[in-house]
This record gives sequence, structure tokens and C-alpha cells, in this order.
Amino acid sequence: MPTPGRPRSQEADAAILAAGLELLIERGVEATTIEQVARRAGVTRATVYRRYPDKTRLLTATIEAAYGDPPAAPHIRDIEHLLAGWAHALSDTRQRRLLRRLYAAVDHEPELARTHQDRFGQHRDRARRDVLERARERGELPPDTDAGVLLDLLTGAVWQHLVSRPDTCTPADVEQYLRAVLAQAGYRPEGERGDASR
Repeated sequence: MPTPGRPRSQEADAAILAAGLELLIERGVEATTIEQVARRAGVTRATVYRRYPDKTRLLTATIEAAYGDPPAAPHIRDIEHLLAGWAHALSDTRQRRLLRRLYAAVDHEPELARTHQDRFGQHRDRARRDVLERARERGELPPDTDAGVLLDLLTGAVWQHLVSRPDTCTPADVEQYLRAVLAQAGYRPEGERGDASR
């Protein structure tokens, strides 16, 4: 059954989210406003407010759209799959800049950081911990590995990479870096464990 009223414009939707992303990356969370987004998107403020009643909801949607609207709880097969995903994200210049802006939001816009964590972060962290726990059970990590602590270490390593490495890093560069961190935690993929036993 059709919804009464004027249909939403997909072009306006896309323009608003694109403008939000550009401004967020250029200026940061604190300096991005609904008025600026409307102006850059070429729409009225009312058009933006009909879709997003406040800045937090607008920027949350912007961030998710920038990552292709992934599911709240992603399916991650194993550590190798996890590494590939992080390597892809951290080798993309725009995503690196976006992540740095989000990190700054913890202080400047705590509501945005909290909303994003509540809606997506907790589920994604749980999926990552599950991967690490399964790896421990398969013997790819030491039996006394605390999956939560290891995830914190990996997340910290990701942020360290964002602030200490150039934005021109390739996926191979990022993967090598994260593998070195995991190796210090005792990670041994199945193939390496077989080699070491001979």
C-alpha cells in the first residue's frame, strides 16, 4: 500500500549523505551543522530535518553510508577475514580521515560517539571477540588468551596506525603491521603451526 504524501527523493537522500560526509571529513564533527549540510547538498534545511531530526542522527546515517551500510553484527569468518577487512579500511585515505574525525568526536560530540557505539559498536566488537575466541579454541592463539583484552590491543593498534602511519599505506602494509601485533600475542595460523611442529 503506497505511503501517503510526497515520496522522498532518492537524489536528495544521496546528496544529503554525501554532503554530510564531505563536511565531516573536512571540518570535523563539531564544525558540521545541518545548515551547512543542507547548503552543500542543494536542499532546504526542512528537507534535511524531515529525514534527520537532529545532527546526531544525520551524522550516524552519514557514517554508516560511508561504510556501505554494513549490518550491525557483521559475519567475520576467522582472523584472516578480520585482518583483510581492517587492511581494506585502513588503506583507504578517506576512511582513515573519517576514522580520525570519529575518534575526536569522543570529546567534542559524546552523544554521537555513544549513539554509534550503542547501535553498532557493541555488536561489531562482539563479532570480533567471537572470532578471537574461536581462534583460541582452534589453537591459533595461546589457550590463556583473553579475547577481550586482545581485541582492545588490536583496536589500539588500529588507532596507532591511523595517527603514526601515512595515509598512502597499502592493504599489504596494514596487514603486515597487524600481523606483527597478533604475532606478539601468539597468533599462529594453521599452516604456520604445522610448519613449526616439523
